[in-house]
Amino acid sequence: MLLASDVVVAQNVGFGIIAAVMVIFALRVVSSSNVVHAALSLVMVMAGAAALYVLLAAEFVAVTQVLVYIGAVMVLFLFGVMLTRAKLGKEGDLNNKNWGVGIPVAILLLGVMVYALGDGWGRTKIDATGGSVVSTTAISDLIFSPYILPFWGLSFVLLAAVIGAIVLARKD
Repeated sequence: MLLASDVVVAQNVGFGIIAAVMVIFALRVVSSSNVVHAALSLVMVMAGAAALYVLLAAEFVAVTQVLVYIGAVMVLFLFGVMLTRAKLGKEGDLNNKNWGVGIPVAILLLGVMVYALGDGWGRTKIDATGGSVVSTTAISDLIFSPYILPFWGLSFVLLAAVIGAIVLARKD
C-alpha cells in the first residue's frame, strides 16, 4: 500500500535529481567556450524546468515550456548564430577579464534573494489540497478561441522570417 508520505519523499528525490541536472547544465551554459554547446545546455535547463512542472502536476505549463522555449526560442537562437556566420568552434576570448568580481556579486545577490524570500514568506505554507481543477481543453479553448486569427497571422510572419533567413544565409 502506497502512503502519502512515500509520494512526498519520491517527489523530493525527483526534485533533487532534476535540480542537480539543471544546475550542472546551467554551469555549462556560462562556462562553455562553444556557442552551440552553450545553447544545447540551455535547452537541457529548459527541459529540466518542464520536468519540474510535470512533477508539480502542471502538464499544460510543461508542454507550453517545451513548445515555446525549447521549440521556438532555441531554434530562433540557433538561426541567429548561423546567420551571423560566427565561428562555431571554440573561441578563446569570450570571457571578461574581470570575471572574478562577478563571483562575490553573485553570492551577495543570492544572499539578498534568500533573505527577501525568507522575510516575505517566513513560515507560510501553501495549502495544496484546495482549489479547482481546470482541464487542458478548457484552457486551450480560452486561449485559442478568440485569438486564433492572430495566432495564424503570427505563424505566417515567423514562416516568412525563416524563409528570409534561409535566403540571406544561402551562399550564392
